[in-house]
Amino acid sequence: MTRQVLLVVNPDRETNSEAAREVAELFGAAGFRLRVLDSTVADFLAAQGSTAVRDPLPLTVTDGDAEPAAGVELVFVLGGDGTLLRAAELARPAQVPVLGVNLGRMGFLTEAESDALAETVRRVVDRTYKIEQRMTIDVTVTSGDEVLARTWALNEASVEKASRERILDALITIDGHPVSSFGCDGVLCATPTGSTAYAFSAGGPIIWPDVEALVVVPSNAHAMFARPMVVSRESVIAIDIDPHGSTGVLTCDGMRHVELPVGARVEVVCGEIPVLLARLWEGPFTDRLVHKFALPVKGWRERHAPE
Repeated sequence: MTRQVLLVVNPDRETNSEAAREVAELFGAAGFRLRVLDSTVADFLAAQGSTAVRDPLPLTVTDGDAEPAAGVELVFVLGGDGTLLRAAELARPAQVPVLGVNLGRMGFLTEAESDALAETVRRVVDRTYKIEQRMTIDVTVTSGDEVLARTWALNEASVEKASRERILDALITIDGHPVSSFGCDGVLCATPTGSTAYAFSAGGPIIWPDVEALVVVPSNAHAMFARPMVVSRESVIAIDIDPHGSTGVLTCDGMRHVELPVGARVEVVCGEIPVLLARLWEGPFTDRLVHKFALPVKGWRERHAPE
């Protein structure tokens, strides 16, 4: 049976297009069939197909498929964390791993850099990678007895004010017990994976990926007790919007949006379906953290050691 990989790439940038062409030819030479999401990507890949490999490149366009990742062994992503999050949305229902090559800026979730494309493809071809499960969150929005939306996130669910001029009045409840209410710009509920993203920028703690916990981070809260909280993965987090206040908006992973009427409740729990990330390189999360954030790790003893 022909091995298949779903290639996810934003073709708007020329550098992304060049990388995608190189990846397509490398997989084609290894006997793979590539799936792509739309005909735009297929056209520029097919147009660049190398006759030395095979002409045209073996491509399948999944435009309109309900589960474009079904049947592939891996989703190969070219881009930054935003592109990887979009790819995770496709890979999660099929429970296939996602592997990201960073073509953006930090690319915290990505596994390889653009100068290692050939080596990264080789590792996929040889199946010399490990699969890591990442916790997700399931999110339910209700208004009274009515369910307005059900969605999920890999990084975070952000409840924010709908208008810049207004304050969002929110009540945070953990496991059915009210904790604090305040006016704020918003409240974030993040996974360990998302703790290094938006939640970190809002002042939240970094949680190691193997710590099974959720973090709640108020954003610009007008209250004495508005500190980040780390809770159990078994906890039920609820954010209630004041019925006499202003409306809000729920955003999951920066992509999925739900308008929140006054009086709405957003309930967040540990997700039933994880996201699988393909990992190529050995090493602890600490090293990844230091590398991605370019942290200074040379202590004062080393700086002042005698020659």
